[in-house]
Amino acid sequence: MADVRPEQTRNPSHDLSGNNSEKDDETTRSPSPVGEQNEKAVVDAQGRRELKETDCPEILAYSWPTWKKWGYLAGIAGIQISMNYNTSVFPSAVTPLTEAFGIGAQEARTGQMIYLVLYSFGCELWAPWSEEFGRWPILQLSMFLINIWQIPCALAPNWGTILVCRALGGLSTAGGSVTLGLIADLYGPEEQQYPLAFIVLSSCIGTSIGGVIGGPIQRFLEWQWFFWIMLIFGGVVQAIHFFMPESRSTILLDKEAKRRRKTGEDPNIYGPNELKTPRISLKEAGKVWLRPFEMFLREPIVLCLSLLSGFSDALIFTFLESFPEVYGKWDFGILAQAWAFIPINLAYFIAYLMYLPCFMRDNQIRRRKGDDCFLPERRLKVLLWLAPLEPIGLIGFAWCSLGPAYNVHWIAPMIFSTLVGIANYAIYFSSVDYMIAAYGVYSASACGGNAFARDFLAGISAMYATPLYTNIGGHPTEYASTILAGASVLVVIPIYVFYWKGPEIRDRSKFAKTLAEDRKKEGVRRLSYADNLP
Repeated sequence: MADVRPEQTRNPSHDLSGNNSEKDDETTRSPSPVGEQNEKAVVDAQGRRELKETDCPEILAYSWPTWKKWGYLAGIAGIQISMNYNTSVFPSAVTPLTEAFGIGAQEARTGQMIYLVLYSFGCELWAPWSEEFGRWPILQLSMFLINIWQIPCALAPNWGTILVCRALGGLSTAGGSVTLGLIADLYGPEEQQYPLAFIVLSSCIGTSIGGVIGGPIQRFLEWQWFFWIMLIFGGVVQAIHFFMPESRSTILLDKEAKRRRKTGEDPNIYGPNELKTPRISLKEAGKVWLRPFEMFLREPIVLCLSLLSGFSDALIFTFLESFPEVYGKWDFGILAQAWAFIPINLAYFIAYLMYLPCFMRDNQIRRRKGDDCFLPERRLKVLLWLAPLEPIGLIGFAWCSLGPAYNVHWIAPMIFSTLVGIANYAIYFSSVDYMIAAYGVYSASACGGNAFARDFLAGISAMYATPLYTNIGGHPTEYASTILAGASVLVVIPIYVFYWKGPEIRDRSKFAKTLAEDRKKEGVRRLSYADNLP
């Protein structure tokens, strides 16, 4: 489950909040020296002037030194792992919960399903508020609520309490809609691949590390410790984040404007949010919230890549449910089943390292030929080779699940699960990377659809995974994985269509057309955030 949503792309014809303004003609002009910019700055009826990024670039997160940026990313990666760990560890708690509350296993799995489904909506609900009020307070509030809901889960006297608090925990999770948006605060669109790959890695690790840790918890501790450890993990990352600075540019500009007024340096200067009237409306927030769903339904690229990414993520959660059935054939106990998830985590690191040489090569070409030398479809090139590993890994996993009765060693399904892990990382990263390049300022909404599909489909998988692997006659585990392999072939095919026909498809896209027109305005820069000055 990885939910990526960078909401800025530093397109010069748009403000960095990622919103396409209807006043571009009034608020864009060629770059000029700071003094000239101040002279021509947007002024309201009270004589208040707006402080812009070009007036003080040194205060922005974009200007932080490399060591500070990567330290910041490490903290965000910890948050992403923690949030996704809360989803991936729950399957290990199913058996202890059924014994503790006298419920069926399928009923216990609703705790996983409801968390992920509401997570998919929660990510989108949090996003507009982080753009207006900053990343720091929204992430702190989200983590605080997540941690609070762990307490009644751990102390729950009945199953209903756990179910309600899991639902509230999922809805409280800001997830990738905010954490991945932080990348755009720190980097320009052509610089985002390294940090994006790193954060995607942390998100993928979070979705699978729960299987490794959940086994020892199930084996040695009471069921309450599943939730206490979630709370401890969440509390640690929240404490670390508490000391991290704000990165949202509009918030930093507001603070700098207040400082200048207080010191008397410039009594008429104001930050972009200080000049907005109203600060944010429910109508505006609703429009931002609905746009990802609009793009998901109306944009073929967003729809197909989101379904592919969501299907791939659902596979990982299906694996979480199927491993006891598969490795039970080799008499794996609880701990051994947990160690069987290690190859998937290893696969994510392998895939991450495979991308790094490609980034280096592309950066060298950009330095020689300019940032616009590649079409967005270039971002899918590595995926053309790695995506087939998903159906290959699934079909291999399927028929290596026959077990020792057919003289199959247990290492064989682990090897094929590694191939699935590599493909899962590649699909997640490349689909998001492509959407950022293809949709520019609309990439926030495009990636929002991707995040929604991943979380929603992963949530649904919690309910069908175990029945799928147990209720088919003959060879249930083998047939189940074979069915998934066949489905994966169908969802992988669009990757090749978009690689070869992507430009033609984008030419018919309403959002891509608008972006293409904006990109023709060479040399213009968005200087104002305040689209509604009085």
